[in-house]
Amino acid sequence: MGREHLLDVRNLELPEPLLRALAELESLSPGDYLRMLSHRDPLLLYPILASSGFTCSKHQGPDDTYEILIWRSGDAAAEQAAHNCAGSTAGQTGRSP
Repeated sequence: MGREHLLDVRNLELPEPLLRALAELESLSPGDYLRMLSHRDPLLLYPILASSGFTCSKHQGPDDTYEILIWRSGDAAAEQAAHNCAGSTAGQTGRSP
């Protein structure tokens, strides 16, 4: 079974959140997903994810923190694990929110 990679970039300035997310995605093994916490909606990240073979789900919490769950497209184990993490609070799912 895969595991969650937690990346909290809420206190980082641009472009550091994007750079760290892209670096962390390279380390995902089959079944793994990235859980990214950000104080901004990382709009520039979504087209990069889509063109790199990743899928994501996004949710904005009551404290305005964005939770972005990212996994390799077609990795059913990672997708299931990410959805289990998000529970019923998951926002939209797709290649680009």
